[in-house]
Amino acid sequence: MQERLDATRAAIVAAAQTLVAERGYAGCSVALVATSAGVATGTVYRHFPDKGALFAEVFRTATQREVDAVAAAAAKPGTVAERVEASVETFARRALKAPRLAYALIAEPVDPRVEAERLTYRRAYRDIFAALIDDAVAAGDLPPQDAQVSAAAVVGAMAEALVVPLHAGVASRRVVPDLVTFITRSIGAR
Repeated sequence: MQERLDATRAAIVAAAQTLVAERGYAGCSVALVATSAGVATGTVYRHFPDKGALFAEVFRTATQREVDAVAAAAAKPGTVAERVEASVETFARRALKAPRLAYALIAEPVDPRVEAERLTYRRAYRDIFAALIDDAVAAGDLPPQDAQVSAAAVVGAMAEALVVPLHAGVASRRVVPDLVTFITRSIGAR
């Protein structure tokens, strides 16, 4: 019985994520999610008390995959500049491959519960970059700096640089390399 309930919940979350990727949060309703998942609207409400709770779960699921991809890029061997470059490129290229979903995750106006999740995951990205910066400062590869502040600025720069291209669905070929250059220079990497 529990396996069936878990499978139904997973199907609802997957359907909601697909719809968010196509329409954004504003373009989704619980009824539309239910239809897409092949369940009754009441079934959605048995798993999630309301739309905000459902979309907070969608946000967590989608964003964790992105955080994991950036963390894997940051963990690769190389200089700090190479690791930062790989991390920024991973974030930006993945966002640009799914612009509607990325815009929803980064900037679309959302329910306060989703916004709270957004802040949690911004901290997760910050922590990835802070660890890179701390390691590089300790090794003498970067000038001394507050890694938490620098990393928060990196995350903010990545998000802000992509908001307009993601919303418009059009990005210049230069946006990723220019973003990488800006970020590596801003933390003092060579």
